[in-house]
Amino acid sequence: MTSKVTEETLGYEQARDELIEVVRRLEAGGTTLEESLGLWERGEELAKVCRRWLDGARARLDAALAEEEAEAEEESGE
Repeated sequence: MTSKVTEETLGYEQARDELIEVVRRLEAGGTTLEESLGLWERGEELAKVCRRWLDGARARLDAALAEEEAEAEEESGE
């Protein structure tokens, strides 16, 4: 699965939950080096998906706050 497919198909909660499972499996041990590397790579990919979702949410919040502030300034005559 490529990063693009993952980003397009996973919501934040799905990516976060899968990331938690990946971390749990890595911490539990008992996997081969190859499996551990695959899990680590998947975890990195999932972390990037989560970061993009969070960055997008922050941008939306910032835009909404800026719009609200601009409206308040117009109403107060500044």
